[in-house]
Amino acid sequence: MTQRFLYILFISLILIFWSCGKSGEEKVADEEGNSNEQIDENSPEAYAEKMKQMSENLTEGKKVEPVDFRELKALYPESIMGMKRTNASGEKTAAFNMNISHAEADYNSEDGSKSFDINITDMGNMSGLTQMAAYGWAMGEFDRETDSGYEKTTNFSGYKAYEEYNNEGKYGKLQVLVASRFIVEASGNNISMDELKSALGKIDLSKLESWKNFGIQ
Repeated sequence: MTQRFLYILFISLILIFWSCGKSGEEKVADEEGNSNEQIDENSPEAYAEKMKQMSENLTEGKKVEPVDFRELKALYPESIMGMKRTNASGEKTAAFNMNISHAEADYNSEDGSKSFDINITDMGNMSGLTQMAAYGWAMGEFDRETDSGYEKTTNFSGYKAYEEYNNEGKYGKLQVLVASRFIVEASGNNISMDELKSALGKIDLSKLESWKNFGIQ
């Protein structure tokens, strides 16, 4: 999940840097309207201004301290649907004034025939371009189906959600957006969508909802 987030961040930075670069090609006239000089894009002043603009675009000026990943880890049960939790981990990622908290857990059946994992991410102040790039499905509605599977936006326990399933590989993914800041994702192999829904239903989403204003400064 962290690698995916960093990739999204990298692409977002390229787009924002390009945008900032275009707007900084010509110097804005000063208060007296006297200057039309070009800015040296390699100057420390230009670089600092671009970094400032990037930070503001990525976070919309918000300051949010995410929920501690240890609190997120505590939401994972020891077992789900008879499958034991085999691993649980968490971390906090900070870059360009953005703070993201993430926790994940793996579950496996005793015979190894089924497995799934659940991820919980507190996006904190990640917004604007990066949020759209990461979870664009939350901004609209769609329903697609092929011979091999489907993907669609839906609702899960009253929250906006996204389902994706491959019939041939029996692989599925279910993502849920809670309180406009938490993404909960269940994905697995050799498992049905109903089982994924049952697994994700064991996570206390109401607890996440209660943290919707946590750390907002």
